[in-house]
Amino acid sequence: MRTIQDEFSQNAQNYTRYNIIQSKVIDQLMALVEDSPASVLDIGCGSGGVYEAIAWEMDRFVGVDFAEGMLALHPEGEEIQLEVLDFNDPLGFERFAGEQFDRIFSASALQWASDLDRTLAQIATLEAPVSLAIFTSGTFETLHQTAGIPPLLRSREVVLRLASRYFEAEMTTLRYTLAFSSVREMFRYIKRSGVGGARGILSVGQMKELMRRYPLSYLEYEIVLIHEPQRRADDFS
Repeated sequence: MRTIQDEFSQNAQNYTRYNIIQSKVIDQLMALVEDSPASVLDIGCGSGGVYEAIAWEMDRFVGVDFAEGMLALHPEGEEIQLEVLDFNDPLGFERFAGEQFDRIFSASALQWASDLDRTLAQIATLEAPVSLAIFTSGTFETLHQTAGIPPLLRSREVVLRLASRYFEAEMTTLRYTLAFSSVREMFRYIKRSGVGGARGILSVGQMKELMRRYPLSYLEYEIVLIHEPQRRADDFS
């Protein structure tokens, strides 16, 4: 059975060229960071979007991803440590127990957590401020409604509720649309971006019917940003 890891690895080369919205999300996430964290953990680092957007000097950058094909495209350097890690593994974050990070990033990855509650709880145990971006069911909403299939992702309300359990964070919602010259081009983009809107659910005939009936010339995206301000020394007193 084809997994999400397989899809991202297979489409890794295309993903770096088609991650238009993901790049916008990273820019918004970085705009919230007021400090210059020297030690960073990036969960779902992919081909290096977060690393390349960081404008300050770092002593250590740890990037983890469950798709080896994506990690193969990530920049390398003396301060960079890359590891294969599946955040769906209940023991996945144990290797970082006791390590200190100045900030934890995750941009456009955690929506694929099979148990987001558990994953956020594990991230919280690392005791570092977070800057997270999680796509919601508002992404491809009209596509799913037209196809008559349930959304792949959790609702905005669920993401906000789970995040509020573990983080004292500022939470904002981003909404984007991405226009296309044709519905066919739109579906080609979905496939090549590595985020299939109907992964293995629709037959070829059903996909053609969906393309015929889709009423818009654009795709919708909805993302929740979860950002904790820099922690002061007196926060721990």
